[in-house]
Amino acid sequence: MRARRRVLSLTFSLALAALLPAALQAAETSLTAPGASDDLLAELRGSSSVVSAETSGLDSAQELLAAALSDYKTLVQVLYDAGYFGPEVSIRVDGREAANISLVNPPRRIDRIEIRIATGPAFLFGTARVAPLPPGTELPEAFATGQTAGTGTIRAAALAGRDAWRFDGHAKADIGAQRITANHRLSQVDADIQIIPGPELRFGQLKVSGQSRVRAASIQRIAALPSGEKFSPDEVRKAGARLRRTGTFSSVTLVEAETPNADGTLDFTAQVADQPPRRISFGAEIASNAGITLSAAWLHRNLFGNAERFRIEGEVRNIGGDEDIDGGLAFRLDNPTRLGGDNSLFYVGSLERIDRQHYTMNRAMLGVGVRRVSSDQLFGEASVEISTSDVTDAYGADRSFDLLSFPLHGQSDGRDSEQNPTGGYFVDLTITPFTGFGNSASGISMLADGRAYRSLTASGSVVLAGRLQVGSVVGAAASETSPDLLFFSGGAGTVRGQGFESLGIPVGTGVAGGRSIVTASAELRTRITEAISLVGFYDYGAVDDGSFVTSASRSHSGAGLGLRYDLGGFGPLRLDIALPVSGPTDDGLQFYIGIGQAF
Repeated sequence: MRARRRVLSLTFSLALAALLPAALQAAETSLTAPGASDDLLAELRGSSSVVSAETSGLDSAQELLAAALSDYKTLVQVLYDAGYFGPEVSIRVDGREAANISLVNPPRRIDRIEIRIATGPAFLFGTARVAPLPPGTELPEAFATGQTAGTGTIRAAALAGRDAWRFDGHAKADIGAQRITANHRLSQVDADIQIIPGPELRFGQLKVSGQSRVRAASIQRIAALPSGEKFSPDEVRKAGARLRRTGTFSSVTLVEAETPNADGTLDFTAQVADQPPRRISFGAEIASNAGITLSAAWLHRNLFGNAERFRIEGEVRNIGGDEDIDGGLAFRLDNPTRLGGDNSLFYVGSLERIDRQHYTMNRAMLGVGVRRVSSDQLFGEASVEISTSDVTDAYGADRSFDLLSFPLHGQSDGRDSEQNPTGGYFVDLTITPFTGFGNSASGISMLADGRAYRSLTASGSVVLAGRLQVGSVVGAAASETSPDLLFFSGGAGTVRGQGFESLGIPVGTGVAGGRSIVTASAELRTRITEAISLVGFYDYGAVDDGSFVTSASRSHSGAGLGLRYDLGGFGPLRLDIALPVSGPTDDGLQFYIGIGQAF
């Protein structure tokens, strides 16, 4: 009976093995190309399905054989792109050429695949011609007689010729006849490519398709496609960018009509899909002396059907901190259709209770302004605001400030990442002329914030980051200036390791803000793993009662270490621990927790 069970078990195992498509295995692979450059060899290996079989999960004999067969075409194309038009590619599967293995009776097991490549000589361009071309067209430098002839270079030259005509207003320019011949005796390639310019065209009408809640007329006004003007791909790109910039649409595509109109115009269709109209977000930050700050915001992306962006945000601060609880409520409504194109109109307002160590303020503000976007990196705003506030500070109790302000705000963002930059720069400048009513003075408040980032390694694992903030108030004495326009130093936004707004100007037995400030911060950010980074930082700040900081100004500094844990699209989770280095302080160790880099 036992012998019978053993026979049945063996029979079942053999039958199961026969039914399996192939035994799972990890075949040994190799790729050699004598005489090839390191860059070409790396590209060949990166393109080979056989070489990447293990990481791609290809482990059955059928899958490995299919990968080997596909590599013939793939590797030859890589060699053609590099200028080798007479290569020999041999792919041997356990000693047999893969191309000679029958697909009807494939091997049940593959142990080794060897790829051997003889590149042959590099071919050079003989004739290298793309015509006709508009004046000033620049073709790739590699597309010239005597240069290495690769198919990639030929494609790039043909596309450059076509695009040159498109930028010259010929929207329907196309690539015509291509006469490309390879002379193996001379190792030479002749490439003669014809461009068909087509007629010069002007922009026609913009039509709208898609199930959008935004009115078609509003989409046309926001896109601001310049109907009647000469066609330009840049204008098409800008029109799409204007629609995306509203934040109302999840996708935007501008499609040109297949056929121009009889009057020489070309129509376009905007294909759009809406984002969910509403969004709610929450935030939290904790500091050892300022306690917990909680924030929330409600956003509507299409308030009245014209892609208006309405945002209400509230904040509660100093929960468990050294000061009394305070906070505020603010709104902003952006209307991109009111002025159209790159300009939009916005309305702002806020109610706020500020309770700081050195002053308290109740403030209300309303304003209206214009925003102009010059590029994806640069924008500017000009607005008019009226505000009233009641203040108690070092200069007295229940002081009133009634102001008419004219804020000018500009920002240039050249960072490679908003959440976790490793290179580039960021500049933010605000200049606010203000006129006081009653006992309130008039003057100008200015604040500039500049940041720069430089990667010290090719992988971006070590980054040096720096920040400089400079502020000044001119035309009004400190006692005549609302304290929210004056400057304090200390805390997460200026000098870590020092108490929040701990550095100001002595006034009697109290402390007031200065009329000028300079702060500087430096960080060395080192990535330890894909998700974890360590940061060393040093911060310095100086405040003065004059309009400019001098060497005699009051100052302080702090330094410490930080830990970052990357949360992906949200940016890194930040923990900073800092100690005072110089200046008057008795607060000791400070810690800060938040999301995103400190700057």
